[in-house]
Amino acid sequence: MKFASRLSLSAIALASLLSAGAASAAAPAGNYKIDPVHSVAYFEVGHAGGISRFMGRFNDMSGDLVVDTPEKSKIRVDVKVDSVDTKSEGLDKHLKSPDFFNAVQFPTLSFVSSAVTLNGSGEGTVAGNLTLHGVTKPVTFKLKEIGAGPGPRGDSRVGYTASTTIKRSDFGIAYGIPKAATDEVDLRINIEAIKQ
Repeated sequence: MKFASRLSLSAIALASLLSAGAASAAAPAGNYKIDPVHSVAYFEVGHAGGISRFMGRFNDMSGDLVVDTPEKSKIRVDVKVDSVDTKSEGLDKHLKSPDFFNAVQFPTLSFVSSAVTLNGSGEGTVAGNLTLHGVTKPVTFKLKEIGAGPGPRGDSRVGYTASTTIKRSDFGIAYGIPKAATDEVDLRINIEAIKQ
């Protein structure tokens, strides 16, 4: 469950790497910074052996995108594990402990892209390395461009969403599997980025 903490929403930002021939609202090529106010990473697990679904989020995310042809597009997303938010102060404290994310020893969850694909409808994938709990593993996210256009101050903005499923045990977070929470964790990253 704690794994979502740093799941580097990076993967989602990488979606901004649209190919030049994508939809008419395709994002202008250039360098972008993730807007931390309008971007968020979510995680969802099966609770109590999978009898229900439980969701949490990370409130502190940053990163950079290069929007260009798929071959030149890049993304990096960094998430502060200490920003985990489940609406329960006690659970948040436990998730930050060595049982789960170990926020003191591993304060950041990150994603760095290695390859992006995006079709003319703004859908594709973003592959890269996810670092969580001090472990780095290759991960592929489903990617979707949500939109592109002017922000409230006239700046140029793009929006993407990315999702994948990981096993937290692959990242050394095995506490309470499967009785407390499932091994499989669904990750979703919503990114809004501002052209620099």
